[in-house]
Amino acid sequence: MARALLAHFPEENLAYSLRPFIDSVDKARALADDLAAGTSEQRPLLFTTITVPDVLNELQRAPAVHFDLLSRSVQQLEEELGRPATRLPGRFHDMADQQGYLGRMEALDFALATDDGVGDKQYGLADVILVGVSRAGKTPTSLFLALQHGIRASNYPLAEDDFEYETLPRPLEPYRSKLFGLTIDPQRLHAIRTQRKAGSRYASLEQCEYEIHRAERLYQKWNIPVRDTTSSSVEEIASGILSYLR
Repeated sequence: MARALLAHFPEENLAYSLRPFIDSVDKARALADDLAAGTSEQRPLLFTTITVPDVLNELQRAPAVHFDLLSRSVQQLEEELGRPATRLPGRFHDMADQQGYLGRMEALDFALATDDGVGDKQYGLADVILVGVSRAGKTPTSLFLALQHGIRASNYPLAEDDFEYETLPRPLEPYRSKLFGLTIDPQRLHAIRTQRKAGSRYASLEQCEYEIHRAERLYQKWNIPVRDTTSSSVEEIASGILSYLR
């Protein structure tokens, strides 16, 4: 919220300092003392999301311009809903959605255990299996889906052995409905692989073109949905996969 407000003053050269979990009077007093000891001639801009009165009062004595972002809204909600707010510190971070958190951690463990074709015996537990050539973005997308969305995402790397026949690799055959393909521009893949193994056959443009061509033929033959990762962020790739899963 502070950044959104200050974005309207682009000419100001401001330094941001995040102080999380100021949830007691002692911590608030220490922060107020830090601000009082500052050497800047300009008063600090102090944005708070604290609703505990004692903690808030301690911060208000700090030599700063104070922007209380929550108290008025909480008070308005109390009036509208006809009941008092709990006003406990850290409610946003109190793991109220603990089951969701544990689900994301379990999904992350699953993604790591089945990364890069390892743990294929657990594919039956996967929500989605990402398929693609090496360095097409499978691993970071799998981890993002797990950590941010609790999606159990495995990934399988397509190698030359998988292209000898135009059939699905044996570990993937029982899970055709869970497959999602990733592709990438050969030139981009060549650049990425060159950073890792310059001058190798693995990184050559010819090899990259061959692998991408064969992978896309596989996707088309088996009607596997596919996403081009060439110029997409991990967030954008994951968004496309989530839309497909829904």
